[in-house]
Amino acid sequence: MASFSPLIVSVSAISFAVFQFLFHVGSSWLSRHITCGFSKLNAKQKIEWNSRTVSTFHALVVGSFCVYILMYDDAVNTDPVWGDPFMVKLNVAITSGYLISDLLLIIYYWKAIGDKYFVTHHVAALYAYYYVLGEGMLPYFGNFRLLAEFSTPFVNQRWFFEVLGFAKYSLPNMVNGVLMTVSFFIVRIAVIPIYYSRVYSTFGTEAFSRLGIGAQCAWMISSVALDIMNAMWMIKIAKGCYKVLYYRDGKVAKTQNNVKLE
Repeated sequence: MASFSPLIVSVSAISFAVFQFLFHVGSSWLSRHITCGFSKLNAKQKIEWNSRTVSTFHALVVGSFCVYILMYDDAVNTDPVWGDPFMVKLNVAITSGYLISDLLLIIYYWKAIGDKYFVTHHVAALYAYYYVLGEGMLPYFGNFRLLAEFSTPFVNQRWFFEVLGFAKYSLPNMVNGVLMTVSFFIVRIAVIPIYYSRVYSTFGTEAFSRLGIGAQCAWMISSVALDIMNAMWMIKIAKGCYKVLYYRDGKVAKTQNNVKLE
């Protein structure tokens, strides 16, 4: 039976409270001081703005923590299935607090930010993290998946530029689009061989057998499903980036040719 330590429960509760505060107070206060455009947004846009601001903050925190663990947590890197998950549990507890906070906000502000996909994603992620927090299973793999958060700030920034009225082909938008495409590829696609090589290395081991058929199936199915979705998103993002850059280059070339003809 799962056992959640008081520390992990406390970290999750504090995380939940912090992200709620950032959504209701911190984001609005900071945004007003950063850009005058925030005050011009309508009520629904401000709700989504605050939601994305919190999302960006969460991504930077847990993503950085994730990299630190992958680089310096020898116990987890040595035994990816049952290694001492203390550091990973802290990171996942922070994420769990955020997911619960965001899930409740999505439901409460459904007309503004409601999305069935995000509800499904959050519930599925919380279910997966149950194994890490409650059972101490798969700490390396649970933490590794948080690398994906590094692409989130660029996805959110794209929306910020759009709602602030930046032209689609403006330099800031184009630079962010390229960074979004590159970061998405690095942290969600390029790491796939690394992830599955570690998965394969556990097959047939005693550690893998100890997981039980339920955890094994949940792990394999969720991993493959997530990477299929990431691959589909990568294709869409890459096409969008190519279209913007290609159109922009074509537009510039056409303008230059017209000038020369004149």
